Amino acid sequence: MPLREANSVEGASLASIRDFAEPARQRVGYELYRVQCGIAPSDWKPLSSIGPNVREIRIRTTDEFRVIYVASFAEAIYVLHAFQKKTRRRQSMIWRLRRCDFENY
Repeated sequence: MPLREANSVEGASLASIRDFAEPARQRVGYELYRVQCGIAPSDWKPLSSIGPNVREIRIRTTDEFRVIYVASFAEAIYVLHAFQKKTRRRQSMIWRLRRCDFENY
């Protein structure tokens, strides 16, 4: 199976990943590579509340990081959002915005 491209729906996703600490950034790269190869990430969960086939990669280093992506398209993986998790609760406004981004794509 050929590798799919890792495309970003928003330029902010790439900027956010670049702001991650080095160990987390390396782990994100490895996990996205696994997705490109058709292998599930090491730690993930579905986010069906945002849209079909939307998943969250969970990165746990000294801090916690999240990458939300869609990989249901044959040509590419689309990163919708990347952030450092600072609280245990979800921020509903962010989720509503991401759902709108997904629906508009």
